[in-house]
Amino acid sequence: MTNIAMEQLERRLAALTGRGVVIPDPRQTYVDASVDLGRICAGAVLYPGTRLTGARTFVGPGAKVGTEGPVTLDDAVLGEQAEVASGFVNGAVLLRGAKIGSNGHVREGCLLEEEASTAHCVGLKHTILMSYVTFGSLINFCDALVCGGTSRRDHSEVGSGFIHFNFTAWGKQGDKATASLVGDVPRGVFLNQPRIFLGGMSGMIGPQSVGFGSITAAGQVIRKEVLENQLVSEPTPSLAKEYKPGRTDPAERRIAPNLRYIGNLLALKSWYEGVRLPLIPAGHAHEHTRIVTGEAIATLEVCIQERIVRLKSFLSERVKGTPVVKLPVVSCPLQASAGDSPYTEWIRTVSDDFMIEGENWLESVVAGVELSFTD
Repeated sequence: MTNIAMEQLERRLAALTGRGVVIPDPRQTYVDASVDLGRICAGAVLYPGTRLTGARTFVGPGAKVGTEGPVTLDDAVLGEQAEVASGFVNGAVLLRGAKIGSNGHVREGCLLEEEASTAHCVGLKHTILMSYVTFGSLINFCDALVCGGTSRRDHSEVGSGFIHFNFTAWGKQGDKATASLVGDVPRGVFLNQPRIFLGGMSGMIGPQSVGFGSITAAGQVIRKEVLENQLVSEPTPSLAKEYKPGRTDPAERRIAPNLRYIGNLLALKSWYEGVRLPLIPAGHAHEHTRIVTGEAIATLEVCIQERIVRLKSFLSERVKGTPVVKLPVVSCPLQASAGDSPYTEWIRTVSDDFMIEGENWLESVVAGVELSFTD
């Protein structure tokens, strides 16, 4: 680094500390010129080994970066009291109190809601952990949404050593039309559903679904839908037969799961726009919550478009005509008034009628996703 670049970096760090950002050792902290210093909030802590890059990067009040080792945040968004112990986070959003453990590798399209967390050595991409969901260690999850549970003591969990297999070898080059639902959005947003547990040292072949209240035993690969309130342990099948390279699997088998997954993403985005944003009070004191919520909405849109692209790519080898995915526009019927209570506290105060109407609305969003073909 040149002397001029070093002087510019020192000025950026001094500007941050002058605004109330805690930087214990500026000698081991790097903030790139691409970072908007106004998006690093007072009370945030940048521990030694922190490296911030990207115009989208945002670090909220009380957020901690690098509590256990070096961290690179690139276009990453951390809400109030969020934490990254060590590792790499690119294009992901963490809401209030969400935590990524040491040596995390979290990429674009990831959203961790309030108090969701991962232990050490977890890799995520295009994965959504709704409130309180907990991942163990040594996990690789791409293209999935996980919810369920009611609190930090009663949460859905994925055991250590779990892999979500998000790639199939069928066709000329394989495909990733394989996103999986663990729980669902229309009920999961109310934080009142039974927790789900996926046992460790296991895997799941997408696209798949697991119902609320179910447990899958450790040491298996989930190849079938798991209904609600089930205890499942399946032996690994034995298979040896001729395979012809380039063979494709039937399109029909994967269309419905993909449309339902897109619908759940759209339902969650609609919930953020119709309920979570209106809950945020006006004024500067809540600006950081508005920013992070807006970034969560943008991330959900990225996830929706990714799923549409993957579905179209999958269908291009199997169906004649050009696939068209139509997303419904269903107005929010709910009235959500701004207040000072955190979202996870407010949601516990809504009435049964509110929940029924909300669930019906979100299910109509899910069901409204349509697929057609043009010549």
